[in-house]
Amino acid sequence: MKEFQFKINGEEYKTAVNELEGGVTEVTVNGKTYKVEMEHAAPAAHKAAPVAHTPSAAKAAPAAAPAGGKKVVSPLPGSVIKVLVSEGQAVKKGDTLLTLESMKMENTIAAECDGTVKQVAVKPGQTVMQDDLLVVLA
Repeated sequence: MKEFQFKINGEEYKTAVNELEGGVTEVTVNGKTYKVEMEHAAPAAHKAAPVAHTPSAAKAAPAAAPAGGKKVVSPLPGSVIKVLVSEGQAVKKGDTLLTLESMKMENTIAAECDGTVKQVAVKPGQTVMQDDLLVVLA
C-alpha cells in the first residue's frame, strides 16, 4: 500500500492506494474506500541494483541502457508539464527527458544512462502516479 497526502484548494486529503489485482484497486480517501477500475495496469517498478563506484569506474564511458531497455518511472504522483524528447532521439546521462509538476513544484526527470528514446509513454497534461512508466531508453 502506498500513502499520499494532498492539499487541493486548501483542503487536505489523506489517501492510500492498495495494490492492483486484475485491473481493480482500492483507493482510500480520508477514511472512505473506493474500488477503482484502471484502464490499463500500471507497470511494476523495476529498481536497479546498487552499483559499486570505484575510481577506475569513474573514468569509464557512461553506462548505456541495458539490452531490454531502461524504464524511467515517475518518482512521485503529479502532472506532466513538458516532454522534451521524442522517440528515436539520442540522449546522454543527465539530459532532461521531461518536467513533472507535483505539489506546485516542478521536478526535472533526467536520463539515468546514455541511450536512444525507444518509447515516450506520457504527454503534457497527463496525470501520473508514482512508479508509472514515463519513458523507455534503449
